[in-house]
Amino acid sequence: MVNSLDNNPPHQVVIVGGGFGGLYTAKTLAKAAVNVTLIDKRNFHLFQPLLYQVATGALSPADISSPLRSVLSKSKNTKVLLGEVNNIDPEAKQVIVGDEAIAYDTLIVATGAKHSYFGKDNWEEFAPGLKTVEDAIEMRRRIFTAFEAAEKESDPEKRRACLTFVIVGGGPTGVELAGAIAELANQTLKEDFRNIDTSEAKILLLEGLDRILPPFAPELSQEAEASLTRLGVVVQTKTLVTNIENDIVTLKQGDEVKEIASKTVLWAAGVKASAMGKVLAERTSAECDRAGRIIVEPDLSIKGHPNIFVIGDLANFSHQNGKPLPGVAPVAKQEGEYVAALVQKRLAGKSLPPFSYTDYGSLAMIGHNSAVVDLGFMKLKGFFAWLFWLVIHIYFLIEFNNKLVVMIQWAWNYFTRNRGARLITGQESLTEFVISDRNYTSADNKQPVNV
Repeated sequence: MVNSLDNNPPHQVVIVGGGFGGLYTAKTLAKAAVNVTLIDKRNFHLFQPLLYQVATGALSPADISSPLRSVLSKSKNTKVLLGEVNNIDPEAKQVIVGDEAIAYDTLIVATGAKHSYFGKDNWEEFAPGLKTVEDAIEMRRRIFTAFEAAEKESDPEKRRACLTFVIVGGGPTGVELAGAIAELANQTLKEDFRNIDTSEAKILLLEGLDRILPPFAPELSQEAEASLTRLGVVVQTKTLVTNIENDIVTLKQGDEVKEIASKTVLWAAGVKASAMGKVLAERTSAECDRAGRIIVEPDLSIKGHPNIFVIGDLANFSHQNGKPLPGVAPVAKQEGEYVAALVQKRLAGKSLPPFSYTDYGSLAMIGHNSAVVDLGFMKLKGFFAWLFWLVIHIYFLIEFNNKLVVMIQWAWNYFTRNRGARLITGQESLTEFVISDRNYTSADNKQPVNV
């Protein structure tokens, strides 16, 4: 901790959230003349860009997680508290963690976002999203249990439902999930079962817009769709999901309505702000957008509260090009580093220009030797894009042991096409994994739906 040499106590910085934004804020303040308190309800930092690999059995949760205390152990001015902030008091300059009040001079909120079902929260029961370790483990359970159930199922229609995987959302997460499941079905599991041919699995990727990977250049979206098609994924754009219930996904494509029988529906279609967004709005009168994100000032502070900053997925920063910055790790990282620098400048009686995000590009893995990379000035696809994706993700993993373990695991997977973390964990038993009796047809013409 920082020891004051005069009668003035050290500046107290409280960071809520240990994701990319919060962690990089703390790391940047490691040698500053301030006391830092990082509060998170988890004791680890999660590398979310690789969560889909946990969900598909390529990696284990520990491979992409780093204990916060370990990461910040050399930051002697920083302490980590395990707890959940449930309220703040801007007047008293305190955050409330359970029954404890923690004082701050500067508050930085980086609690991220969670998946949004666009007002259909009941869909979460049938279509889990992918934001936490628990989400990834639940997805993994559903994916591998589906193959196990199909192995035991004698009814052809029910078997098809077990082997039909629907991914809602054609952004990077949806694309990467679809490619990984296709590789599971076509390669990893192909020799593991006796009663089913896993390559007969149907993987549907649904996107409401006219192309997948909307933030990428159109030619890369086309390349991604072509690569997925070669893997056996059925990509359906301009497709809206109107209902998910009882293992039935209802789709609307133009004027046509279809129903798809699927035991495994995975959600990658939207996000909304964490619950802390509502707390901040109520306590500070901050303005929120439709997703519940806090609309921040050019320096990432809340209007009327210059000592409270919101960064990462919880922030709506629209001062650069009129559109909110995307909810990706590089944005949170740069925002965290900026706020840390601004705090130090203010303590020295100085300031900084408004925050400006530098976009170094977008990446998405499609499958074995296949990815797309959009760097703006250069676009890559195929093997070299795949290699670039690997290097970047290894580089940004937090701890050396994670980098080493993931490199070894990926090398093993590359040469053997094997995914060693194919564990089914959870409370639901296989006997409960059944498909209801029904003749699944199009809602319009009552003819069987082909997927």
